[in-house]
Amino acid sequence: MEPGEGPSSSSAAGDPPPPPPPPQAQPPPQQPAVLSRYESQKRRDWKTFLQYLKNHRPPLALERCSGAHVIEFLKYLDQFGKTKVHISGCTFFGQSKPPSSCACPLRQAWGSLDALIGRLRAAHEEESGGNQESNPLAARAVRIYLREVRDAQAEARGIPYQKKKKKKRKPPSSSFPPATPTSTAPDKLSSDASGGGSS
Repeated sequence: MEPGEGPSSSSAAGDPPPPPPPPQAQPPPQQPAVLSRYESQKRRDWKTFLQYLKNHRPPLALERCSGAHVIEFLKYLDQFGKTKVHISGCTFFGQSKPPSSCACPLRQAWGSLDALIGRLRAAHEEESGGNQESNPLAARAVRIYLREVRDAQAEARGIPYQKKKKKKRKPPSSSFPPATPTSTAPDKLSSDASGGGSS
């Protein structure tokens, strides 16, 4: 056999070469989804709440949790608060900027509790498939408690709560020049500016 002859030369001369094997599809490497700050905080809050229920005496299943248990949880969190809330007998009660410190307790700020409940409500809805009726975090008692905390802290700290007014949305600006007044408007304006209409 001479070089260049053999089974490979006959297949190269007449038959097309076999197709290359298909590339093996490899799934892209799994990268953990980057969570937003809100989502991360929501997960941490949810884990904390579930841990609280687990450590409750007696331990409490989520299905058995009520609005009263949620309020207990919020009161439990007060021990970690950083907001000075003056008691009614304190000389600084109702002062927004007291001149010196006092022995009044630190509490969770109302805004923090309100935001926490919002995140926990959303997490519960995700876990339960959106069933709001069974959501203890959406209970009327919890809303009333938060309102009472808000009002009490506003009075004790001398900082009235004011609901933020929604800003009116401006219509989207266009690249077109502003519309010119109609032909009758300038006549009316000039006659009004000159001090009167027809006599």
